[in-house]
Amino acid sequence: MVWSMELGQTLVYKILTDHLAEGKLVSGKEIGIRIDQTLTQDATGTTAFLLFESMGAERVKTQLSVSYVDHNMAGFGPENHNDHLYLQSIATKSGCFHSRPGNGICHQVHLERFAKPGATLLGSDSHTPTAGGIASLAIGAGGLDVAAAMAGGPFYLKCPKVLGVKLSGELPQWVSAKDVILKLLSILTTKGNVGWAIEYFGDGVASLRVPQRATITNMGAELGVTISIFPSDEQTRKFLAAYGRQDNYQPLQADVGARYDRVIKMDLCQLGPLAACPSSPDNVKTVTEIAGTKVGQVVIGSCTNSSFTDLMTVAHVLRGRKISNKVELAIAPGSREVLNVLASNGALSDMIFSGARILDSACGPCIGQGFSPADGAVSLRTFNRNFSGRSGTKDDRVYLVSPETAAASAITGQITDPRELAESLDIEYPKVELPSKFVIDDSMIDKPISEQDARKAEVLRAPTIIVPQMPAALPKKLQAKVLIKCGDKITTDHIMPAGKFLKLRSNVPEYAKVVFNCFNEQTRPTFAQRALQLKQKGIAGVIVAGQSYGQGSSREHAALCPMYLGVRLVIAKSIERIHKANLINFCIVPAEFSAPDDYKRIKAQDELEIDNLPEALRDADEIKIINRTGSFEFSVKLVLSEREREILLSAGLLNYIRKQLGT
Repeated sequence: MVWSMELGQTLVYKILTDHLAEGKLVSGKEIGIRIDQTLTQDATGTTAFLLFESMGAERVKTQLSVSYVDHNMAGFGPENHNDHLYLQSIATKSGCFHSRPGNGICHQVHLERFAKPGATLLGSDSHTPTAGGIASLAIGAGGLDVAAAMAGGPFYLKCPKVLGVKLSGELPQWVSAKDVILKLLSILTTKGNVGWAIEYFGDGVASLRVPQRATITNMGAELGVTISIFPSDEQTRKFLAAYGRQDNYQPLQADVGARYDRVIKMDLCQLGPLAACPSSPDNVKTVTEIAGTKVGQVVIGSCTNSSFTDLMTVAHVLRGRKISNKVELAIAPGSREVLNVLASNGALSDMIFSGARILDSACGPCIGQGFSPADGAVSLRTFNRNFSGRSGTKDDRVYLVSPETAAASAITGQITDPRELAESLDIEYPKVELPSKFVIDDSMIDKPISEQDARKAEVLRAPTIIVPQMPAALPKKLQAKVLIKCGDKITTDHIMPAGKFLKLRSNVPEYAKVVFNCFNEQTRPTFAQRALQLKQKGIAGVIVAGQSYGQGSSREHAALCPMYLGVRLVIAKSIERIHKANLINFCIVPAEFSAPDDYKRIKAQDELEIDNLPEALRDADEIKIINRTGSFEFSVKLVLSEREREILLSAGLLNYIRKQLGT
């Protein structure tokens, strides 16, 4: 790669410069970048590939695209397996790699087998920035944006501001990378970070191995930033060499004196064990503050903390010990590779002897796919999200902690500082090093076949897989009604529940029935029923929300299903990046209150009206909305690029692409 030699350039801007396809690198302005790699997973991938086919695309045009199956592994009914077969067959047809069920979590496997320093990666999963731990410029997006990238198109984003996090020192014993990102969440919170990238630099970086770095970049998604990235250095070279990919190594870092828009300094030596308390990743306290809280469940795994080094540390703590009889402990290795090593070196036996239950190498409990906690029970998890109800239990009490804290607490039956346990039981701190060479087994990764052979391949489409309906054009005069008024920090899990409902993801008419299911107990008829009643009368639905609407998962169903129900407008105090893009892609107008106090004036069931909506979308930055019920007018902002306006005027991204191609 040829890097810009401009003095003071950040690593983020070096990679953006090398991949710039459209626009100029001015923060806040829209740019288009070339995408080297894509990843999809089964919860979002089925829709992404259906839309890829709807574009008329046949063969992916990226350097590498991988279809993973890691979310919905259990087969309660035929839906999940139907999707798995479709994804395997469409990957064969379109020239993708395919990681089969059981091979591991997409982010862990991608880090081990495919991610490259300096490459751009676009994934239909919000935690795609995990690969930033290996110096890949990795971005989460909706499935339709990923489909467009697979077809060879650029990915469009607002050129980010760059926050430099300067690390110094080394982590003390029993303090982990999870504590680093929880500390940053306590500073920045989950709100107000849209349009930023985070770049880690400083002397402390060299002390962090790639799996630790990946834990930190993984939870950049919870901050709401677009990109999180570490430099590529000797630690990167060792990691790639261990997986037989040393040819992918290149040293990459920011220039000396790189200009950051903001800098936060963090002395790793000063950190201690932290926990995100219910029910937000930024509700952070020290483990000492909450020590002694009774624990009913501990789950170790997810794309955040399921690496070889994480689980070897856990095994060391558990070795020769039994977990509390008041605790159920589950451990999910991040990949089959990790599981194989644990099985061969005896660490798996240590876990099983302790009383741990070994789960699939998959997302599982992180998205409410099994292992939900009991009512009222405290569940300690090494995951990245603890949104209320995400575990599958309503009003759950989920804490996010490090593997060290999780293992210590499983033994004692209460939240425990691992330093205290180590002192009381005389446990020596393990210094876990990566093997110099893993035994690589890629037998569960299907490789692309030739284009000639692919033409003969059959795509398996079960009746539970329905091609998504595309939106209609926006009307000149929008007559609408407020279907729901939400508060702050409404996540995509609130909008589209996962858990037992996620198997419906390939059938929008069925999945749409549970939009805002978490609020349906409070309102009858349900959100979906009320929306469809309005749609039949030609009246559009409106969603009103507070700050950070749509945070969390990249799940585009949180826009696709409301669109199917007739929602055409979202008005919020602020909207998160990925969800805003998904709204635009499915022709739902994202608007922000010009005066935040207007949020208080609007009520559910208010009738709203907008004249000349298409005209406003063409060139206005602010539009007037008439509240017929309250007999007042208010203004909303349209923070949209010219391209985003064209997408809305074209009735969504798919129609926009077809228009561009003349099809």
